Parts: sequence; structure tokens; C-alpha cells
Amino acid sequence: MYLCNSDKQPLIVVHNYNSKHNTTLFMKVHFIAIGGSAMHNLALALQKKGYEVTGSDDEIFDPARTRLAQAGLLPPDEGWHPERITPDLDAIVLGMHARIDNPELIRAQELGLKIFSYPEFLYEQSKDKLRIVVGGSHGKTTTTAMILHVLKHCGIEADYMVGAQLQGFDVMVRLSETAKVMVLEGDEYLTSPIDRRPKFHLYHPNVAIITGIEWDHINVFPTFDIYKEQFAKYIDLIEEGGTLIYCDDDPEVHNVATANQRNDIAKLPYDIPQYSVRDGITYLTDSDGNETPLRIFGRHNLLNLTAARLACRELGISDSRFDEAITSFEGASKRLECLWHNDHAALYKDFAHAPSKLRATIAAVREQYPDRKIIACMELHTFSSLTAEFLKQYAGTMDKADAPMVYFNPHALALKKLPPLDKNEIKEAFQNEKIDVFDDSALLFDTIKENARQCETNHTPYCLLMMSSGNFDGMNLEKLTNN
Repeated sequence: MYLCNSDKQPLIVVHNYNSKHNTTLFMKVHFIAIGGSAMHNLALALQKKGYEVTGSDDEIFDPARTRLAQAGLLPPDEGWHPERITPDLDAIVLGMHARIDNPELIRAQELGLKIFSYPEFLYEQSKDKLRIVVGGSHGKTTTTAMILHVLKHCGIEADYMVGAQLQGFDVMVRLSETAKVMVLEGDEYLTSPIDRRPKFHLYHPNVAIITGIEWDHINVFPTFDIYKEQFAKYIDLIEEGGTLIYCDDDPEVHNVATANQRNDIAKLPYDIPQYSVRDGITYLTDSDGNETPLRIFGRHNLLNLTAARLACRELGISDSRFDEAITSFEGASKRLECLWHNDHAALYKDFAHAPSKLRATIAAVREQYPDRKIIACMELHTFSSLTAEFLKQYAGTMDKADAPMVYFNPHALALKKLPPLDKNEIKEAFQNEKIDVFDDSALLFDTIKENARQCETNHTPYCLLMMSSGNFDGMNLEKLTNN
């Protein structure tokens, strides 16, 4: 096991996981669809590792464009160029953005080159390391970020892949020859155009976490039962002698975890820790009554924190060291990220878009600020959320907001080839008469400002919560903050 002593220095000893593979080094790698959020970060990580990296894409937007350009990896022109796929390439990394008939992919197949999906390549780079994989329908990024924050505080070197930019970390992917641990955010979405497995099925964790299970990605998992099966398979893929850490507070997670009959892995359930909220600050309370102030808040984040604690225990990090580290954790980007705050008003943005995420985020703000008016805006942006049948899952999710608002862009429906949605249909799905539905982002912007103006006029403290996996059709949150 990898151990960190209770004082300062990390102690590394051998963990009893299987080291039956030899890492294959690939020196010349080409990325098909290098502009993706995950793909360009992997490209940057490999360049730092000393690999020769090239790539292509038919569209590249910021921040990927600027970051690739600064590293000298931005393709000279957009589009697909099969002539750049040559026999001397050691590997192809294929992004999900590429289609199955991509001309570069076809050329690579003709040449018999080694073709890896993004998660396959990460496993190839980490198969001789101890792998901690964080899976779940929600909370993956935050839990991964917490683990990495604590490891960094304790001086334990780790490779990683995480789905958001983290404070204190240059890139979202790190690969090295020296780290003995790799922490991976385990996405359940499909691997690549030619591999229809969920990404987290390819990592074979030594320590696996399941934070929650809620039906999502209905375009590839048409029923909840099919979706849940992916998590059952994830447990089956834990390495022999490994550990499953699972949220016992979630009944679906409990059922999937306890139904599994494996007796060659340890199972560690977790629940909400003891805590209190005073004057807008959340405090953890240990068994001796000692309190640890946190910079994060919300019941869902406390569950994520407990999962991270158990994972760090597997690495030998004591609870006291964990608490010492976690008190400075400020969260991951777009996860209850505070853009502006004073004694009268606050503005938060959050990635929440699925029903349980929406409910948990609003509940967290309500608990943290019980005396403030909550103006909550969410965007229907994903394929699932824009599907009429799935909309019913949102019933009651915004009930704890004082001024709930829902936005959708009709153009997004057209791009996803979905039938139009009616505003009344959306309002009925949420089952909340207070909800205002918008399909014009400018009108939404003006309505938010008017709500804030009324609060200022009436001397009513308030919180504005903007929730989306998109960007509200390009709404300028900095301008909103300034207003």
C-alpha cells in the first residue's frame, strides 16, 4: 500500500495490486479530433512527457485553440488530412468527436496502425500504477479534485485525468514515469466512434468509487435498467483484491453495490458526515467534536468529501491529514463556483443540469443561505434534458428556489434533431407554478437583472445561481456580475 505518515512525509511501500503488464511507450502519436476538452489536455500531457504529438480537427475553439497554439500543437489548418497518417506513427488517439467514416481513421485502419480511444490510451499509460477511478452520475469531478488536492498537500505524486480545470494544476491530464498512483474521473459515456463501451469500463480500477446513479445519456442508454447495468459491470471490472467505495445514501447505488457477489474485493459504504452550518460557513465535526471549517458547502459536496476521504485512507493518509488539507479546497471549476460575494448578494455558477444535480445544488445554496432570496436559472442543454419524455424527471427539482427560471435554445433542439418543445410543456414537467421559461437569452438576462434590482431596492439579500453544462447561449456572466 502507498502510505503517508500522520506527520509530514509520504511513505511509499508496495501495494498488493497486480503488476502483470508492461507499459508500452509510444513516441509518435497523432490525435484525430485534437480540439476536444479531454483530447487536447492529453495531447499537452504527452508533449510534456517527451512524445512527438500531432493532431487534426474540423473545428477548434478556445480555450483548446489558444493552449494548443502556445504549445505549438495547433494544426496548421482545420479539417481532416489522411495524407498526414503515415506508417511511422506509433499510435493514433481517436476522439469521440470524429465519425466512424473519418478519412484519417480509415487511412489509419488501412495502414494497420495502433488505434486507441482516449480512455484506452490512459489505461495503457497507467496499467502499472495503482488506479483510483471515480464513477457516478454526479460528483465525479469534485470528488476527483478533492483527492488530488489532498495528495498534493501531502506531497504524494500522482498522475491524473479530471474533467475540469483545477486550481493549482496546469492541465487536466498528467502522465509521468515516476508517479505510482493515477486518479481518473470515470465517465460512463461512450468511448469512441468505433468502441461503444462506457469509458469507465476500460480503466480496471484498484480503488473504484460510485458517487450516485441517476439515469442520463438516454440517447445511448434508452432505459434506466440499461444505464444501471453499466455500473454493475464497472464493479465487475475492479482488479482482484481491490476496493469499492460507494454512496450508501443513494438507494440505486446501494442496490447495485450490495447485489454484487464478489468476495475478492473490499466494499466500503459511506453516508453523510456530521456537520453544521454557521454564519455561511460549513464545519465538519469529527468523533471527538473537533470542527474543520470548509470553503465548500452542500450535502452533496459533503458526500463527495467522504468518498475522497475513504480513497485517501486507501493510500494511507490519516483523517487528521485529510482534514488539514481539505479545509483549503475551494472546489472545481463550475461546481458551485463563486463569481462574486458580499454580505448582501452572491453569484454562483454550477455545472448542474441533470435532475438530481439541480435539486442538490439548489438545496445546498438554500441551506448555506437560509435567509436569502434564491434566484435560480438552469439551462436545458443536454440531449436528455431536451427530450420531452425525460423532462418528467425534473418534477419538483427547483421547488426550493424563490425565483426559478428555465432557459432553452430552440436552435439546440434543431442541432440535436429533436422535436420542438413548448414552454408550457416544460413548465408542466417541472410541476412548479413559479417557474418562468425562456427561449431568448437576452430576455432571461434582463429578467435576472430586474429580480436583482428589486432585491437591492427592497434591501433583500439574495443569491443568483446559474446552472448549465452549456453557456446560456453565450451569456456574459462577467457582465452580469458587474451589473
